[in-house]
Amino acid sequence: MMYKQGTYTVLANEPLTASVRRMRLGGDTQWISRPGQFVNIALAGRYLRRPISVCDYDAESLTLVYKVVGEGTAQMARMRAGERLDLLTGLGNGFSADNGARRPLLVGGGVGVPPLYNLAKVLLASGRPVQVVLGFNTAAEVFYAEEFRALGCSVTVATADGSEGVKGFVTDALAGLDFDYFYACGPLPMLRALSQATACDGQLSFEERMGCGFGACMGCSCKTLTGSKRICKEGPVMNKGEILW
Repeated sequence: MMYKQGTYTVLANEPLTASVRRMRLGGDTQWISRPGQFVNIALAGRYLRRPISVCDYDAESLTLVYKVVGEGTAQMARMRAGERLDLLTGLGNGFSADNGARRPLLVGGGVGVPPLYNLAKVLLASGRPVQVVLGFNTAAEVFYAEEFRALGCSVTVATADGSEGVKGFVTDALAGLDFDYFYACGPLPMLRALSQATACDGQLSFEERMGCGFGACMGCSCKTLTGSKRICKEGPVMNKGEILW
């Protein structure tokens, strides 16, 4: 894995919901090579960097969609266009679209949704139809459904309280969907339930608190068939069949 430290300029920082924001940064993106990778952001006065998944990127900019959950992300939310950030980019093992899947399904829960956006673009560019299931607690938390539809994806929204789309969890939205492979990102209970709900193979992107973000510590490890693996280094994306629940 290759990663690079660099300085990036805030181009935009806008709210998507009451707690979720989208930040676009200008700078060198050559070290980002596949969907599902993440960046690690240094914030003034904070000891640890903040890992945030890359939602989308092009040759000159990258987009981060993040939830304000603590002091660090609240500090990010206050940043204005023109301010600078120190990032480590190109971190993590991302999704692989190099497989025989003909009818891929993308499943995102909450802030697990963003890294699936660039993956959808990659899969669509390869000529495969893309179905997307997005899970949230309530309608007020829904974001990026229209962005996926604008790409040409078939989108199903599930909300736990039934205020939008299918009532229930993402697994309740699988009925009637025809897919032969899945990609998923979200909280651990969602990934476990999804893996148990379908016989299809797939790739799972795990959310975890990280100390270093590039494999120097073992603070974000999980158990697999071949031993412990680091979410930040061997992950965050791993194959369904290798995970020990």
